[in-house]
Amino acid sequence: MGDVLAGINSSWEFDTDSVLIRFERGIRTPKLFHVLGERRVPYEALRSAELVPGTRRGTVVLRAEPRPGADPLMEAAAGQLRETSDPYRLVLPAEHEPLAAARVSELTSVLGPRAQEPADRHLVAAPAAPLQFKAYDGKVSFDGRAVSFRWFWTGASSAKWKAGDQSFPVGELRGVQWRSPEVVGGHLRLVRRGEAEDRERPEADQDPAAVVFGLGYGLVHESLPLAAAVLEAVRAAEPAPVLEAAAAPATRTADPVTTVRPAPADIADRIRHLGELHGAGLLTDEEFSAKKADLLAEL
Repeated sequence: MGDVLAGINSSWEFDTDSVLIRFERGIRTPKLFHVLGERRVPYEALRSAELVPGTRRGTVVLRAEPRPGADPLMEAAAGQLRETSDPYRLVLPAEHEPLAAARVSELTSVLGPRAQEPADRHLVAAPAAPLQFKAYDGKVSFDGRAVSFRWFWTGASSAKWKAGDQSFPVGELRGVQWRSPEVVGGHLRLVRRGEAEDRERPEADQDPAAVVFGLGYGLVHESLPLAAAVLEAVRAAEPAPVLEAAAAPATRTADPVTTVRPAPADIADRIRHLGELHGAGLLTDEEFSAKKADLLAEL
């Protein structure tokens, strides 16, 4: 491909196996784009691409969709981003429509048969640690190894004060839940390993494993990149799946059965004993003959 599509707030440079998205740092550019800077998206991370009319007059939009699980940022966002803050949305002047249509056609042709399947690993990098931001009730920081909560006396609940400042190593986490600060009840909550999925969690303001957002706190461009970085680190720390062949107990073949034949002397002793029983009248002639024949057959 090798072409560049320059749009509003970002430009996409198409390579043989990926697209490099560079975000502008203009006054009107969403602050999330400032934080992201640039992102390289492998084509194997994409589910689809399409060209649609723009909401602004005289524009078209090249819109790509990542595979579920391929991008930790979009996985953490869980569909809560505004359309204008979607990093997979390129707004172009209408005169670029023919070139954009050609890129969409080429891009669609290189998407493999697994494009419709969830990705088994992250294929797009999250923003790099260290990262931090201020929530309403505490300061959140992530250094790549652990997530730390330091409570503010002006906002933290008594339950959090009693629990004290918290630090959660990545290895103890199973996931992270991000609820946008642009909706009621915005928060970031850590999910720890060993917790039952159906366990009823306390409200975010009472949970020492969560921080609460609010007006001016936990802003999207601050809290979402951190949530994505934590999610990426948690996924990387998951133990490698045990191969089925290694997990299954080895099938043990049955030990060969060895037949031990009785010694002739033993047979002679038993026949002699049968003769004594026969002589004492305890065995009939037929019984003695049958028993003797059985013993002789064992030789």
